[in-house]
Amino acid sequence: MAFILQKIQKRKLKKYVIVLLVLYTMIGSALYLFQEKLLFLPTSLEQDFVYEFDHDFEELFLVTEDDVVINALHFKAENPIGVILYFNGNAGDLSQWGKITEKFVDLKYDVFVMDYRTYGKSTDEIGEIALYNDAQYCYNYLLNQYSENQITLYGRSLGTGLASYLAVNNNPLQLILETPYYSIVDVAKKRFPIFPVKQVLKYQFPNYEYLPMVNCPITILHGTKDSVVPYSSSVKLSELNLDNLEFVTIDNGEHNNLSEFKDYQNAIGKVLK
Repeated sequence: MAFILQKIQKRKLKKYVIVLLVLYTMIGSALYLFQEKLLFLPTSLEQDFVYEFDHDFEELFLVTEDDVVINALHFKAENPIGVILYFNGNAGDLSQWGKITEKFVDLKYDVFVMDYRTYGKSTDEIGEIALYNDAQYCYNYLLNQYSENQITLYGRSLGTGLASYLAVNNNPLQLILETPYYSIVDVAKKRFPIFPVKQVLKYQFPNYEYLPMVNCPITILHGTKDSVVPYSSSVKLSELNLDNLEFVTIDNGEHNNLSEFKDYQNAIGKVLK
C-alpha cells in the first residue's frame, strides 16, 4: 500500500514539474514576443491634431535618411541662453510631453522634444538602433541653429539611454538624467528574476557603459520611492565613481513627481543657471 501511495505521489510531483516547466516556457516566450508592448507604451495622434501650449513653439516633421517621419516640437524662449534636447519616457505622446518640457522655457531655454517612432504622429517601427539614429538626427538638426556648447541633453526614464548615447558621440554642454536605469536588462532582472532576461531582451540601453565615456558634466536625479526604475539603479551608476558625475537624491520622490520637490528645483536651477 505504501509503495502504491509513493508511486502516486511521484506521478503527481512529475505532473506539477511539467506544468511549472510549461508555464515557465510560456511566460518566457511571452516576454520575448511582447517585449515591445511591455517596454514601449505609445499613444497615437491624428496627423491633423493641433497642439496647444502656453509658450511659443514650432511643430516639425523631420524626414530621416530612411524616410521615416519624426514629429517634434521646438519651443522658443525670448533671448535663450541655450537649448535643451529632451528625451522623454516610454508612455504618452507630445501632447503630454510638450506640457512637461515647455516649463524649461521659463528658465530661458529653447526646448526640442520629439515623439519616438510609433508615438503620436511619428511613423514606422521602433528599435534601439533606430532610436539612436533618430536622436542623432535631431541633434544634427539643432547644430544648424546652435553651437554644441549651447546644447544640454536631458533624458528622462527611457530617454536616459538616448541622451547618454548622444553624450558619448557628441560634445554637448552637459547631460542631465532624471530617473535613469543602470541598463534596461538590469531593470528587467529585478522584475523577472527567474528568467534569463539578458538573453531574451532585444533592447539593452546600457547607461553603465555610456557614462564612463561621457566628457561633459553629468547630473543624475532620482527619487528614493521610485517604483518604476528603482532608486538603486542610480546608486549603481553613481558607484562608477566618475569625476564629472553629480548624484542628486530626491527623498520620497517617485517616478513622475520629482519636479514637485524643492531639491529637484534647486538642482535644476543650479545646472541650468
